Amino acid sequence: MTDLPRRHQRARGPEGVRHGRLPRRRAGVAALKLLAAAVAIVFVSVGSIAAYAVWDVAHSIKTGVHLQALPGHSAIPQDIPNVSAIPGGVNLLLAGTDSRSNLGGVYSSATEQDASSGAGNNDVTMLLHIAQDHKSMVVVSFPRDLMVAIPDCPSADGKSTIDGTSYAQFNTALSRGGLNCVVATVSKMTGLTIPFAAVINFNGVSAMSSAVGGVTVCLASPVIDDKTNPPLDLPAGSNTIVGDVALSFLRSRYGVGDGSDLGRISNQQVFLSALARKVVSGGVLSNPVQLYGLAKAAVDNITPSETLTNPTTLVQIALALKDTGLDNMVFVQYPAVSDPDNPNRVVPQESAADALDQALVADQPVKLTGSTGRGAEDPTATASPAPDAGAGGAPSPVAPATPAAPATPAPAATPGASDTAATAVPLPDTITGQTAAQQTCTKGND
Repeated sequence: MTDLPRRHQRARGPEGVRHGRLPRRRAGVAALKLLAAAVAIVFVSVGSIAAYAVWDVAHSIKTGVHLQALPGHSAIPQDIPNVSAIPGGVNLLLAGTDSRSNLGGVYSSATEQDASSGAGNNDVTMLLHIAQDHKSMVVVSFPRDLMVAIPDCPSADGKSTIDGTSYAQFNTALSRGGLNCVVATVSKMTGLTIPFAAVINFNGVSAMSSAVGGVTVCLASPVIDDKTNPPLDLPAGSNTIVGDVALSFLRSRYGVGDGSDLGRISNQQVFLSALARKVVSGGVLSNPVQLYGLAKAAVDNITPSETLTNPTTLVQIALALKDTGLDNMVFVQYPAVSDPDNPNRVVPQESAADALDQALVADQPVKLTGSTGRGAEDPTATASPAPDAGAGGAPSPVAPATPAAPATPAPAATPGASDTAATAVPLPDTITGQTAAQQTCTKGND
């Protein structure tokens, strides 16, 4: 066994990778986009567009990946007629691959293909947990530089086993053993059984941001990054980003926070919360054209598990969120601190990770007590707690003048929201993140 398995397409040694230092082009992608696409199928199913829309979306879905449970975990059912009946609600994993294979356009150059081809690495990985009563939701972002144990993984054809390792970089799971291996690794870390999963590519991010007419984000200071494609040069204040610019915003490391992957995660959460507010409160749900476009953009650019190839299942997942409410949609970063064996890597912060894992397994709503992370700040907060400086680099200072976050229509009160808040488990303050209701601003890397 090797500690740091090489990619399928070329060898990589640990000395060639530095946390927050070497240029990287990575996908930024969100589980919430897939769910918004699922909602689209529900709403376009009315009127003359319905038959064609559902047929077209269904025929765009790629052949599914058969997910296999880890030893000791419940078997993963392959035909799930009723999502709300699944014990513990919904667990869905979305892996964003950095592979440039078959994308065309700007990714056709030799430089881009050399950066990553084949299966690629899961450089953005998010786990969506919807509570069984559908009154709360948690999206967990896993740092790509997290050093973890990767278990033995079934091969893509299910006929053999790929040896695991006790110490490997989390984002190598996809290139090591495909989607099954990413699911198995997250299952081992959290204790959850994950019945739903998908891999999404770069083009999916661009297409879906375009389908909703762009996403308006708040920047506390300018975001400039000439290492993304296209380069970013966004002014402080309110910015509506769409297409390839949205992709660059989500991929950017050097333009946000402290230039680390941890800063990029909190920047992605700024985007995700703004997207959630637009979908819930900004009229997307009442616009069949945008909804159909979002659904089509999603399925055109994902490789789903077999459990997600039926559009009805996507609809059922979407319906589980319709009454959740923005305050009960929580985005968190899996807690991490610097790896004592490698300052360019991070390891799970065990006590905080245990608290988060236990809440997810017990299907309990959670409450944040920490900061919004390295790449974001809440302009409505009286003070911004300093991020944990022991997790992969020093944080950037807060910009002296923070623009007001873009105004969003206030959502209607959610039935049972106060009950959910009363039973929510406070997470340790070392866990960073935000709710969808928080209108946060991205901090540029000055």
